[in-house]
Amino acid sequence: MLESERPPAQATLICGKCKQAMVPGKVTASYMGFVFPIALLKCPGCGKVHVPVALATGKMLQVEQLLEDK
Repeated sequence: MLESERPPAQATLICGKCKQAMVPGKVTASYMGFVFPIALLKCPGCGKVHVPVALATGKMLQVEQLLEDK
């Protein structure tokens, strides 16, 4: 396989506070009294969670709009 044909390597996200690599893990999200578990990247040091833009502006926005309509 040529170098140009390889998919780009997965970038490691680093916590801005702890300077540690973020790792996948289960976190608990809540909104308007609703609590739900979700798997996201989080810092093993401080627990800070990374919410991808696509999730925040896509799926989470849809859920937020549905909950606000109730």
